[in-house]
Amino acid sequence: MGAIVFVAKESDQLESRVAASPETVKKMTALGLDVVVQKGAGEKSRIADADFVAAGARTGTAADAKKADVVLRVRRPSSSDMKSLKSGAIVLAQMDPYGNEEALAALAKAGVTSFAMELMPRITRAQSMDVLSSQANLAGYQAVIEAAHTFDRAMPMMMTAAGTVPAAKVFVMGAGVAGLQAIATARRLGAAVSATDVRPAAKEQVASLGAKFIAVEDDEFKAAETSGGYAKEMSKDYQAKQAALVADHISKQDIVITTALIPGRPAPKLISRDMLKSMRLGSVAVDLAVERGGNIEGSKPGDTVTVEGVTVIGILNMAGQIAASASLLYAKNLLTFLDTMIDKDTKTVSVDLEDELVKATALTHGGAVIHPAFGGETSKGAA
Repeated sequence: MGAIVFVAKESDQLESRVAASPETVKKMTALGLDVVVQKGAGEKSRIADADFVAAGARTGTAADAKKADVVLRVRRPSSSDMKSLKSGAIVLAQMDPYGNEEALAALAKAGVTSFAMELMPRITRAQSMDVLSSQANLAGYQAVIEAAHTFDRAMPMMMTAAGTVPAAKVFVMGAGVAGLQAIATARRLGAAVSATDVRPAAKEQVASLGAKFIAVEDDEFKAAETSGGYAKEMSKDYQAKQAALVADHISKQDIVITTALIPGRPAPKLISRDMLKSMRLGSVAVDLAVERGGNIEGSKPGDTVTVEGVTVIGILNMAGQIAASASLLYAKNLLTFLDTMIDKDTKTVSVDLEDELVKATALTHGGAVIHPAFGGETSKGAA
């Protein structure tokens, strides 16, 4: 057999996803890899150990990670997880590197070559490896489902003999991957949907989904997109004008979903208590940026709270609420990236530090932090 790939059971009790699926296990074994899945790893994603075994894997314990050449995870290994990693192993996971320098130093000390899947560049070649997109897509969908569940009225307009039920008004803030899926889902449920974003390109995307675009469209707005396709921070003057427009619009909404995140920075505050106060009693707000400090004043990570009469949902790991779907997509992202490192003849795995995908995502290698964004210098050559 070739290289050993270990699929870990997540140590974080809040994490319900798993880093492999029967489909990806089947493909990895077909490539000549020896796949070991930790017992119970897929339970919360409705994947039984027997399903992994039927696909060609064998089951094991956490101790089996010590023999693995590659370790697949959803989240960064904890300090106790790191004790089970052999020096030289490759670890693929969502590493949450920003502000976690101590954890990166520990990964370097463990001698592993670690990759942060969320740093995958948004280029054509890497689309099928983009975990941010695959997971944000499902988070946007689930945000609407959670809001609709909490909202104590119907979502679509209903004309009945007993009278007409008006359509719920849904406002989505941020029209990235999560926001666009939230718009599409709310539209499918029959809501009247509007959305805002600081990127000019978003206007057309929002309109194409049948939603109304809300923004101050001045010269600064027209120039407001970075080369990477992410939103960039706007001037204080623009923020004030946009906030006034949004505040007026929010007062007429039933459900607000916020999705604004800037990589490596605290989430921008978009909704104040005063804005929430202006909404009707019983309105709902979902904060998809709650892990990074939140877009909504008063939102609490991992909790649903009432702020100024509005139910504010602060679910952590929204994609994990539908783990059975999220895991299948995440596993495929990992497999596609891992496939670029597999030598099809020798069935071994090696890292080319000159590859653009590796340069963008590799955090540690050879006992050091090598990613320039976190104080490292990318080495040259292959390992």
